[in-house]
Amino acid sequence: MGIIFDKPLIGVVMCQNFIGSHAGQTVHNKYLDAIVLAGGVPLPLPHQLMQAPHLLENSMTVLDGILLTGSPSNIEPWHYGEDGREAHADPARDRLAFGLITHATGKKMPMFGICRGLQELVVANGGALHRQLHMTHLFQEHREDDALPLEKQYAPVHDVLPEVDGMLSQLLGSAEPFAVNSLHGQGIRETGPLLRVEARAPDGLIEAVSLPKHPFSLAVQWHPEWHSDRDPISRRLFTAFIHAAVCYHKEKQP
Repeated sequence: MGIIFDKPLIGVVMCQNFIGSHAGQTVHNKYLDAIVLAGGVPLPLPHQLMQAPHLLENSMTVLDGILLTGSPSNIEPWHYGEDGREAHADPARDRLAFGLITHATGKKMPMFGICRGLQELVVANGGALHRQLHMTHLFQEHREDDALPLEKQYAPVHDVLPEVDGMLSQLLGSAEPFAVNSLHGQGIRETGPLLRVEARAPDGLIEAVSLPKHPFSLAVQWHPEWHSDRDPISRRLFTAFIHAAVCYHKEKQP
């Protein structure tokens, strides 16, 4: 179990949405496509996995990796010690994502976080967020213009500067800057004590983190899943993630 023929099974966290008048859970095709293109098999994970004791942990025995996707929703601020209400909350996703991170960290299961997924990895490891980056007046504009067509919203808008000798620069084979898209209103304020900074934007905002002493636990603030087959950096990120999942599957076999 856990591998489909010769391809690793990747759990993909879902988001709460309304489909017509019915409550439902969804995941964008772009995340599923990126996993398939890199050689994995995606398995969407519903929030109900947190509704019974041991259900999540038992379900994870068949998985070889976890993808924490982006989302229009934000983490509820009480998780990182702030007061106030989050207008775009998805509390069931918060619970599932933190549960997945806890178990995947303990099992050394590969994790790849994107946008909200990066923020989930940060908060789960004791870090905190800027709830409204644009209100700090410390950074450039990192939000997308949703009046533009998607192709322009996801176009590269600023560079990312990888840390020399970090996991990201080693994975890419270079610490040279590269251009990324930017579609987020929140960002990392503090990483917490456990995470390593892997890259920053020119304005100093942290754009990527990793969990040291873990075979593959990487998260990025941009969206490499967008047309991942067209961008060499995106292809390399997803290929490395799926390769780590294949290795994990082989090592967990009796």
